[in-house]
Amino acid sequence: MKKPIVVCGIDTDVGKSVVTGLLARHLMDQGKVVITQKPVQTGCEDRPEDLLVHRKFMGTGWLAPDEQGLTCSYCFPFPASPHLAAERAGTEIDPVRLDTATDTLTGQVDQLIIEAAGGLLVPLTRQLLLLDYLQSRSFPLILVTTPRLGSINHTLLCLEAIKHRNMQLLGLVYNVHGNDHKPEIVSDSLQIFREALGRYGFPEKVVLLPDIKESRSVNWEALATDSDQM
Repeated sequence: MKKPIVVCGIDTDVGKSVVTGLLARHLMDQGKVVITQKPVQTGCEDRPEDLLVHRKFMGTGWLAPDEQGLTCSYCFPFPASPHLAAERAGTEIDPVRLDTATDTLTGQVDQLIIEAAGGLLVPLTRQLLLLDYLQSRSFPLILVTTPRLGSINHTLLCLEAIKHRNMQLLGLVYNVHGNDHKPEIVSDSLQIFREALGRYGFPEKVVLLPDIKESRSVNWEALATDSDQM
């Protein structure tokens, strides 16, 4: 059974949902059966917003597993870290429930792509960090970063944490969407990220967004090929 790929971010609001949807669309264009999952969504009272973004890029609309709750085990209205949003809803996130949904979906498709909640070290519960859970499942990761101020520090801290835990990183997605990024910062941060990947012993692969040619064919293929070798 092929392992799910997890799309993580250096922080919230860095483009994880778009990346997840684009990667799913790329694999679907290759004839693969693909579904995405957002195990925990906060700040949402109806259908999970990030799943709707995935489905938009995939061109599928709302799916049966979405309706069954398999693609989002927990959806909380309070916009906060998963542990606090769960507490405000009078419950606690159960990793066994996450496992059950993920394993069910994995057995139904060629590739499951999971969008993580927030950054790598957000608490799922008072005792369990997101990275703790991902490490326990040995999921391969894709890390989404940006050129905004603070991203170098956040990216290098994420790479340090992933390396320290001996986890698999397939590559980075460098989201340069928007017109407010200074070109010199964009290019310098990209160079630092490439060098850091090599220094930590990770594949020196970076997908640039938005770049339709690269994001929909060339660079996605490199990440997907690596995931096929797990």
